[in-house]
Amino acid sequence: MKNSYLKLFSLFLLSFFLGAFARFSGMNAQQSLSISIFSASILGSLFFWDLRLSFAFIGTAVLLITNTIDLERVIEFSSLEVILFLVGMMVVIGLLKDSGVFSWMVSLILRVPKLTGKKFALFIALVSFMLASIVSEVISIIFIVAAILEICDYFETDPVPFIIISVLATNIGSAATVLGNPIGILIASKSGLTFEDFIAKALPLTVVCLIATIAISLFWYRKSIKSLNEQMQKYGANDILVKLISVPADKNLRISLGVFGVMLLFISLHHRIETILGLTSNTILLAVPLITSGFVMIWKHRRARKFIEQDVEWWTLLFFLLLFVQAGTLKYTGATVFIAQRILEVTGNNFNLLIASVLWISTIGSSILDNVVLVAAFIPVVQGIHGLNINLQPLWWALLFGGCLGGNITLIGSTANIVAIGILEKERRIKISFFAWFRIGLVVGLTTTLIVMAALIFLPFYR
Repeated sequence: MKNSYLKLFSLFLLSFFLGAFARFSGMNAQQSLSISIFSASILGSLFFWDLRLSFAFIGTAVLLITNTIDLERVIEFSSLEVILFLVGMMVVIGLLKDSGVFSWMVSLILRVPKLTGKKFALFIALVSFMLASIVSEVISIIFIVAAILEICDYFETDPVPFIIISVLATNIGSAATVLGNPIGILIASKSGLTFEDFIAKALPLTVVCLIATIAISLFWYRKSIKSLNEQMQKYGANDILVKLISVPADKNLRISLGVFGVMLLFISLHHRIETILGLTSNTILLAVPLITSGFVMIWKHRRARKFIEQDVEWWTLLFFLLLFVQAGTLKYTGATVFIAQRILEVTGNNFNLLIASVLWISTIGSSILDNVVLVAAFIPVVQGIHGLNINLQPLWWALLFGGCLGGNITLIGSTANIVAIGILEKERRIKISFFAWFRIGLVVGLTTTLIVMAALIFLPFYR
């Protein structure tokens, strides 16, 4: 209890200090208040993760009461388009879970002839990367961790190295497309980047990062991989793996895959459809999951309420919504433009330094904070830089990659990390120490971030 009171006192003290520092730096009263309230919500999510929604509610109410923002702006800054997109995707993913699609995909890909420890580690990384890029990091890691635990249990092998490999690949894959991470759709909706932009620019870079990560992981865990290989040879890997994870592709599963495939097709073509119909950028991107989820609830009408009540993460979505409002308040009061100008004063006319600054700040920040929190705070700052006539596209990519790659550095760096660790502790009572993760996470995080920095600075393709 004393520890909780101490953290609460520290939260208010730090928030007050940040607001006072903002006022001392030249911001007006409303700007410094918006900084203080937003800081309290961020620190609240860091110190009291389970109570983060409470701080978001209270902070937004204080902004309204102090007239720092009005009701009209609350609706404007809530990014309802992003929330509705995520609701639609969660309903469709609920259908896929009910149909056994993820277990089927894992079983299909792991039916590899002459499977060895090295091949297993390689395929775990590839499957994690692929699933994260199309169905989100959290859903992906749940099914991958379950498969790893089942297989490692049979072969009496430590699952920890393989779970860490899968999480590292998952976080990288989450940056590959708009669908992989909530920050992808958030950045796309605010920047005008399309699904095709992600496929053309984010996907190739994540593949390079994945190759580097696999190389590091195979060397780092060579002893564990060798041990698994010996156990596989002893027990006869291929026959038992097929029996362990064999899932038949029934009619319901095939239809669900078809529904998801059609949705992906329209999402991938959204920019072309919007151009033909004369619609605002990303209108089709945001509408397709809603249309698809609507048909899903008609088809599975007896399960429709379950999809909405259980598969949609309302707690998380409400937190995002109010966080977006508070981040929008920073923009509304002019605080983010003030910050953007100070950043430009530090970086001067060196645009490469500006790109590197955004990339490394978001990488380091996302290793400590939830990446949605970080990106929501940074988006208004990047938009403030836009008002100063600077090309924003490299900065958006820097923010995306920093937010995803930084998650690999620490145990709490991303939701996928926390979910994987939680499953491991609950199912096998195995705990991963901070430094056991941090050592390889830091190497992978720094290596992949350096790869991205080199690409954003030296390749004209990203300008």
